Order: sequence, then C-alpha cells, then structure tokens
Amino acid sequence: MIRIDDSVVTAQVLQDRLGSERAVELCPRAKLTPSALDLLRERGIEIVRREAGSTGSTGVGSSLAPASGERRDFKGIFCPNIVIFDANGKINYGEMERYVNWLIDAGIHGLYPNGSTGEFVRLSWEERQDVVRLIAEVNNGRVPILAGASEANTRDVLKMAEFYASIDVDAISLVPPYYYKISDESLFEYFAEIAEQSPLDILLYNIPQFTQELPLELMERLLPYERIFGTKDSSRDLPRLINTMHRLRAQRPDYVVLVGCEEILFPSVMMGASGGTIATSGIVPEVIVELYNQAMANNIDRARTLQYRILDLINIMLLGVNFPEGFKTGVAVRGFDVGPARTSASDGEQEYLLKLESQIGCVLSDMGYAVRGARACPVTNLPPIVGR
Repeated sequence: MIRIDDSVVTAQVLQDRLGSERAVELCPRAKLTPSALDLLRERGIEIVRREAGSTGSTGVGSSLAPASGERRDFKGIFCPNIVIFDANGKINYGEMERYVNWLIDAGIHGLYPNGSTGEFVRLSWEERQDVVRLIAEVNNGRVPILAGASEANTRDVLKMAEFYASIDVDAISLVPPYYYKISDESLFEYFAEIAEQSPLDILLYNIPQFTQELPLELMERLLPYERIFGTKDSSRDLPRLINTMHRLRAQRPDYVVLVGCEEILFPSVMMGASGGTIATSGIVPEVIVELYNQAMANNIDRARTLQYRILDLINIMLLGVNFPEGFKTGVAVRGFDVGPARTSASDGEQEYLLKLESQIGCVLSDMGYAVRGARACPVTNLPPIVGR
C-alpha cells in the first residue's frame, strides 16, 4: 500500500506514485478528482482513508462526500470579480492583482471569479482558467474562493472543477445548462451526476434572467447530495429567497443561501440569508461589508440607511448600459484601469459611459469618498456614510 498526503489527488499524481501497488492510503481531507477516480476504478485499486485514531477502508466512490470539517465558512459578502483587460484586450494581470488585494484589504469575506459580473461567457476556456489561477495565487488562502464552473456540458464542468481543485479553490458555482432548455428531470440528472463526481463542493446558482429557473422542488430533491451545500439566488425575488431558506433548511439546517441582488441584501440577511454575492461590493466593498455586519449585529437603523444609500449606485450601474460595463466603470472611478470592453458598443453607448462615470463619481462623493474628476452633482444634503 502506498500513502499519499496530498490535499488534491489527480490521475497524474496516482500515475507517478502508484507503481504496482493495489491500494492507496489517503488522509481524511484528500479530494479525488474525476480522472483519479476513473483511474482507480479501471485498475481496481482500493482506497483506505485514515481517520483520527483508526484506519478504515472505503469504496472508490465514497470520497465524493466532503470530509468532516473540510468545508470553509461561506458567510458574508462574496465579491463577483470583474476581469480587467489591457489596451490589447488581454487580461491585465498586474492590475487584477492590485484589485484583488484591494478587495481583501477592504474586508471582503470571499471572492467569486467567473460569475456573471466576470463575463465568463466572453472569455476563452484558457482565460477562465487564468483568471481563477491568478485570483487563487493572489488570495493565497486568505478568504474562500467560489469559482463559476458553468461550462457548456457535464464533461467540461467536471474538467474545470478538477482544475479548480488543483489550485485550492474552495467550491464551484453552477447554473442550469444555458442556451438549450431541458426538462426538470434532465436538470435533476445533470446536477446529480456532477454532484456524484465533482472534487469540489457545489453552490447551485439560480439566475432566471440568463438561464432556466431552478424550481424549489428540484432543489429539495438534490438535498441528499452532500456536495451540494447551498444556493445563490439572483432572481430578485425576496419571497422565493425566503421560501428557499424555509424549505431547504428544514432538512439541511446548515444549507447556505446567498442573495445575488443588493437591493434586497438587508432584508435577506435579516431573514436569515448567509450573505450575498454582491456586484456593488467590487466598487464600494467597505459599504457593502458594513451593511452586512450591521445587519448581523441587528443595528437596524444603520443597516437600513446603508441599504437605501446604495440604491442610486446600483441603479445607474445596472441600467442603461451593456452589463457589466456599468460596474467596470465604477471600478475605474475607484482608481483602477479596467481597460476596453469585451463587447461591441455604439458611439452613443460609449458616450453614455462617460456620463455614467461622472454620475458614479457624484454618488461616491455623496457617500463621502474623495473622487477626482469633473462632476456636475446635484446637492442632496445627505451626510457621508464613509470616512466618518
């Protein structure tokens, strides 16, 4: 028997170390990637898991459930990371590194690359990997990483999850398959198959604006799969979010529910949401983190004030411009060179973005931030909420 202490065991690791051995001993926290499982099944190799105070043998497939104490805490504000490009339209690694460090220093609880705000569908397969690799290296384990793995088919989802597992990503986010709508039964089989084979935990992502909705009945059927530990809901539907927590936590009290809509962040947290994946946290991380902290501390007046004060900002960044260019313009106002867009824009839209930059500067100045540049801001007489 050979002993392997790696936290992630891939097929390549096994090929390099197994030799003629017929059994492999793994530590309890080790994750086996799908390719490693395939290799073990093909060779009929036994897995032995070391437990505290004892040693036990398991079947090849039993490593798919997360080990006790393995899962990191998915609470608080996760920032859906934008992708910054250079003048040639390629990923600007230096500016991305500066941006990620700034977010973490500002108190963000987690990072979320390759989500909708990260415009993953506009990136190549290699670029999606590069973005997450960069963020994982810069993060260096400081906060949890939830990475989008919504590829076009089951095979590629698992292939991306395997890559993520090899670079210390904590979990994957997964939407229903997009473009082709499938039946609820097929949707159940899709998530079940991935849950059985994924080396990483899975957060289901409900975003009916871009793909078919995840019915609550289907999510309940998926509860026995321990790899599926929670959901992110971007439906903008507070009653649905509350019903999600009510129904799923009746069976899984620790089920994570993150809200993806900043307009309802405060009421969602007050009703028990675990936190949120909030795009505005990429522009005003200090405010969004404080809003969450104040809500958790039951400081109702302060949390309510912050919730109302972010509404103008989210509305001007979200409406009237190609998504997510409004949010990237907000990041630019905070002092980062976000580079050109990855999508085409008319002359009128480009002109609008210049006006949007001024409007964002006005809102941030109103909040108390020091913002440079010409602005024609209305007088609001509102007290600042930062720099107090």
